[in-house]
Amino acid sequence: MEGAVDPSRSFMKDVKRVIIKVGTAVVTREEGRLAVGRLGALCEQIKQLNSLGYDIILVSSGAVGIGRQRLRFRKLIHSSFADLQKPQLELDGKACAAVGQNSLMALYDTLFTQLDVTSAQLLVTDNDFRDKDFRKQLTETVESLLALKVIPVFNENDAVSTRKAPYEDSSGIFWDNDSLSALLALELRADLLVLLSDVEGLYSGPPSDPHSKLIYTYNKEKHQNEITFGDKSRVGRGGMTAKVKAAVHAAEAGIPVVITSGFAAENIINVLQGKHIGTLFHKDAHEWAQVKEVDAREMAVAARECSRRLQALSSEERKQILLKIADALEANEKIIRIENEADVTTAQEAGYEKSLVARLALKPGKIATLANNMRIIANMEDPIGRVLKRTELSDGLILEKTSSPLGVLLIVFESRPDALVQIASLAIRSGNGLLLKGGKEAKRSNAILHKVIIEAIPDNVGGKLIGLVTSREEIPELLKLDDVIDLVIPRGSNKLVSQIKSSTKIPVLGHADGICHVYVDKSANVEMARRIVLDAKVDYPAACNAMETLLIHKDLIEKGWLNDIILDLRTEGVILYGGPVASSLLNIPQALSFHHEYSSLACTVEIVDDVYAAIDHINLYGSAHTDSIVAEDNEVANVFLRQVDSAAVFHNASTRYSDGARFGLGAEVGISTSRIHARGPVGVEGLLTTRWILKGTGHVVDGDRGIVYTHKDLAT
Repeated sequence: MEGAVDPSRSFMKDVKRVIIKVGTAVVTREEGRLAVGRLGALCEQIKQLNSLGYDIILVSSGAVGIGRQRLRFRKLIHSSFADLQKPQLELDGKACAAVGQNSLMALYDTLFTQLDVTSAQLLVTDNDFRDKDFRKQLTETVESLLALKVIPVFNENDAVSTRKAPYEDSSGIFWDNDSLSALLALELRADLLVLLSDVEGLYSGPPSDPHSKLIYTYNKEKHQNEITFGDKSRVGRGGMTAKVKAAVHAAEAGIPVVITSGFAAENIINVLQGKHIGTLFHKDAHEWAQVKEVDAREMAVAARECSRRLQALSSEERKQILLKIADALEANEKIIRIENEADVTTAQEAGYEKSLVARLALKPGKIATLANNMRIIANMEDPIGRVLKRTELSDGLILEKTSSPLGVLLIVFESRPDALVQIASLAIRSGNGLLLKGGKEAKRSNAILHKVIIEAIPDNVGGKLIGLVTSREEIPELLKLDDVIDLVIPRGSNKLVSQIKSSTKIPVLGHADGICHVYVDKSANVEMARRIVLDAKVDYPAACNAMETLLIHKDLIEKGWLNDIILDLRTEGVILYGGPVASSLLNIPQALSFHHEYSSLACTVEIVDDVYAAIDHINLYGSAHTDSIVAEDNEVANVFLRQVDSAAVFHNASTRYSDGARFGLGAEVGISTSRIHARGPVGVEGLLTTRWILKGTGHVVDGDRGIVYTHKDLAT
């Protein structure tokens, strides 16, 4: 995802000297005044990097624009009404530069002084660099300043430049501050050049065009003839064209360059942390993996083409594919277990949370269970092409509503490699193409499972039916492919689901949290309640259908059952937190929030007055996943079942039953808390849509003349 650490930027850890170029569009606001807030944030980042030991050199544009704005204002207030009626001549650029440079450096000095940082101004011209002695002295001066932790601030001295129109003339050693920053990067032996712009980076077309895509790594051979540039900067000289030219020049000389937004907070720090933002220019880019922007689309298109070939097969042929995969899983169990154990060991050594490691492990018997569930799915009634409704519209004109595959699914999941097998089996049975992105912690497990599965898919369908996405860099591009991908199903943390929902126009099916409740009513069979509560929490604490909050009717306090269940939970190692009432009564820590998913041996306990209070609590703090009531009073239970607004609501049963396999679905792609399309555990039916088949005998509308509509329901 965008902002994640990018392996191709691992060289950032060795960067020490950084040149930061900030453009006029970043320095000033649209009306020409200084953007004090943005400059303040920039100076704070530079202060932080300076204190971390980086050598920071700043190249700042903006003097001409600021000076022009100030001189225009001064001219306006000293003009008569008659003067204003005359044609207004453009102000001299050199005068603007002289006035603006003074204001610009005054602001930098003020901002850096507030941060206890010293800055120094260095103004240079094109002709200066023709002098060998000047270049030597410049290097020595900058080295002295950096040794003293002073921030050198460079700008072209437009006021005395020998060029008549430095903002238009592109001759010479450098012709704007982008090319100046590239020249300085070479002269001062920088490790990295960062060009700050008013957009996120280099796009394949004008950034305002919705079809333009952000290019994360620039490949000259590929991109130089494909990119369409938009307008130049609203205030600077060359806009993105100048930045790309300077970046290519520096990169070819061995200095990596990143073009990124100067508007986003912490962007410079994020770049140095190797995060996946902006556009990287690197001399070795052509040797790296193929450009991901194309790979993402090709992978999705290939999955769609293979899915159409899969749909063309008979039901029996699709069934045999699944049975063959099930056999292959069992035949390769040994190597699958070896790869999975390697992932588990790596995760443990890396200090991952126990709940994640638990989801990662394929325990003994798991492969056999997955294979058996796949056989169950294979033997289900063919879900494709089922006639759901048949209607006679008119004599001899029959309309059928039939089930149909969605198309191409993108599933992003964390930790659980068994999810890959379940999802693949459902996709094949439902005739859908599939793109899978698992967590890096399950990299080896996912790779071997994917290999086993696609090798069992016949050539007349093609192994590209199921694509395995191996780089997070591909996800942002996949999420843009709303013309190829039909549904995204994220399975993982709240953060993952929220990020995906905010990053795509593709419909998203899933749940962000699994905050499941068990309410124990005063009418409950207490022994049954004990078994259900312990099972819901202890059976598999990391599961999304595990109990996270236990609600207890107040009358059970006097009956002594509250103390009994608390003791039982503690005996099982469950850490308890309380709501306002329970924490005081039981002397346990108060929960920071009722809306919290522990995914571990921990839960929240609260006391409620009655079933209506329990319902209000669940509807307010729950996640609409799965909630259960334990009660012998059927009237109370029915109130709970009717009024709790969740995807799955149970009576006298553990929340752990909320599972595709346990529901008889064979497997599940996930559990949906959405209210549109599918809800609860999503099996084969949740991966289908409908289409209409109309069969006539030469029927035409002809203004509805001479036709009698019958709209008669027919047997399917």
